[in-house]
Amino acid sequence: MKIPFSPPYISDNVIKEVTDALESGWITTGPKVKRLEELVCQYTKAPNALGVNSATSGLMLALKWFGIGEGDEVIIPAYTYAATALAVIHVGATPIMVDIEDDFNISLKAIKNAITEDTKAIIPVDIAGWPCDYDAINHLVDNTRDLFQPTHENQEKLGRIVVIADAAHAIGAQYKNKFVGETTDITVFSFHAVKNVTTAEGGAICLNLPKPFVNQEEYNYLRCFSLNGQTKDAFTKSKAGGWRYDIIYPGLKMNLPDLLAAVGVAQLPEYFETILGKRKEIFTFYQEYFAAKEWAVLPPFQNDEKISSCHLYALRIKDASEAQRDAIIDKISANGVAVNVHFQPLPLLTLFKSYGYKIEDYPKAFNNYKAEISLPIYPQLTEEELHYIVATIANAVETTI
Repeated sequence: MKIPFSPPYISDNVIKEVTDALESGWITTGPKVKRLEELVCQYTKAPNALGVNSATSGLMLALKWFGIGEGDEVIIPAYTYAATALAVIHVGATPIMVDIEDDFNISLKAIKNAITEDTKAIIPVDIAGWPCDYDAINHLVDNTRDLFQPTHENQEKLGRIVVIADAAHAIGAQYKNKFVGETTDITVFSFHAVKNVTTAEGGAICLNLPKPFVNQEEYNYLRCFSLNGQTKDAFTKSKAGGWRYDIIYPGLKMNLPDLLAAVGVAQLPEYFETILGKRKEIFTFYQEYFAAKEWAVLPPFQNDEKISSCHLYALRIKDASEAQRDAIIDKISANGVAVNVHFQPLPLLTLFKSYGYKIEDYPKAFNNYKAEISLPIYPQLTEEELHYIVATIANAVETTI
């Protein structure tokens, strides 16, 4: 049996929506993107959402909107995908990496210890779709206002560190009865090909800024900035007599095309209404099976405050070394089951080593990584395939450790 790790979910509705975009004669940013933005707001309750060409772009735009650049510091977890750090680097700021907790998410204590007068933003990451402790993070930034040194009009206006959630994994996750997207100042979702909802490549910036900000006005600014600072998008310019435009910001080209947005327009309602439930069923199947295994460390799923989006099933092998984990993966793969590791902590990667980050400074991140195996979790999996997956993993573990 051959089981891929994360194939895209392409239904008849997706094909119809993409065909509609093709037949409309308009394939770049236009009505499909606007509809996707409306659906993101409808389902997550975020006040505003801007479609962009990737979550990386979304993070960069959010950082630029807040005036973050050279000399500024942005606190991020060491346990995340490289894009979290690269967004910070690309705007000229310095990523300040901190360690995580046992649930894979950023450590509040580590954040507190890392805040300085140069800290302008915190980017917590909802690893595997498990929400961070947003109330605690929001409370922390409120209590460090006296240390905050604004250098930009939006920083003056907010009066504190901005919290930008890297929720690439977390659309559909809930924190204290709120969907991720309305849990902090700004939330960035990913619609990459392997995510719960996809546009092949893409993402969305959700704005939930407090007064005196007007979220619609900030959306308008970010939309313009994502189109090279141009006052009209191509769709508007294509209308009769609509050719004249202006460039009012030194913007970037980060817009999402309609052709890609069409996939998300079809997927989002189905995801919230049926697919998310299927992912939770698969997650529960894994939880119940591995709960009986002494060697299994189960990932978080649900408690009184949080519900995961079940993007990844991040199984850990108790007390496994990195070499043992790798040997287990080799055996699983040899039997046709594709698994993965999420993630290699950033200090293990050549780029970040060259910047002076050392994995020894992030012991919890390394301890989680060395024993982690991500299992397939997507709605197309059959009951037969799920039983084969768990049996294959159990056999690989039990013949290795």
